[in-house]
Amino acid sequence: MKKMKTLIIAGILIATTATAQIKSPQPSPTAEIEQTVGLTKIEVEYSRPGMKGRKIFGDLVKYGDVWRMGANASTKIEISDDIKVNGQELKKGKYALYAIPNETEWTIIFNKNLDLWGSAGYNQEEDALRITAKPTKLNDAIESFTIDFGSFTYSGGQMMLKWENTQIAFTIETNANEQVEAQIKKELIDGPGASSYAAAAGYYLENNKNMEQALEFINKAVEKRADAFWYIHNQAVILGKLGKKKEAIEAAKKSMELAKANKDGDYGYVAKNEALIKELGGK
Repeated sequence: MKKMKTLIIAGILIATTATAQIKSPQPSPTAEIEQTVGLTKIEVEYSRPGMKGRKIFGDLVKYGDVWRMGANASTKIEISDDIKVNGQELKKGKYALYAIPNETEWTIIFNKNLDLWGSAGYNQEEDALRITAKPTKLNDAIESFTIDFGSFTYSGGQMMLKWENTQIAFTIETNANEQVEAQIKKELIDGPGASSYAAAAGYYLENNKNMEQALEFINKAVEKRADAFWYIHNQAVILGKLGKKKEAIEAAKKSMELAKANKDGDYGYVAKNEALIKELGGK
């Protein structure tokens, strides 16, 4: 029995050892940065290697070679809207970020392949965009590789890469002006859509209250969608509840005519309007 207990305990210890995972700090910690530029959300996920007394550019990171722009897996950037990078168009989406450093000029690469570990297997044919940027010297050394944003304007900003005594910056331009103008047109000039007015009218009709307000809303819905016979039917119902029988019958007849003419069918609105006209005392 004692031997059996020993074997069981040994088995438990072996199983526990096999499944246990010991966590330790990463030499190049993963970082995530989220920045809104204009109205566009930009998210970057990358690893942050340190100098650790080493010479970086031209030595650890070779000039002329494709660099993963960090450590471990390739750096990822996700953009919520179409943008321009250094004046060149880049579609919204998620990309792997690479760089080709040189002494006087860098190439920054947005690549469509998100599955690579570092730059191994990198294929230029999968590039979505390449831009160039000139490095500048920093007075103070940056120990850990850093990606940041700054120099913001109303609709743009800069994305910056910093490590050792080198900084690379490139401009990002968004469609913020067009986006704001579109909102103004939708909310203040065009106003709510027909469906919003119809939904508000439907709420009052369903709860049988404030028919005057319901009529105002359904009139606006019909004004925006004169072909929507289902809106016009509700308009007829609301007019009937307000005692405006003549107007209600006219609206019901119009709704019925449009429903009959609809090539995809009347969805039962011919019968609904016939019943409503009969209820209102019409012929």
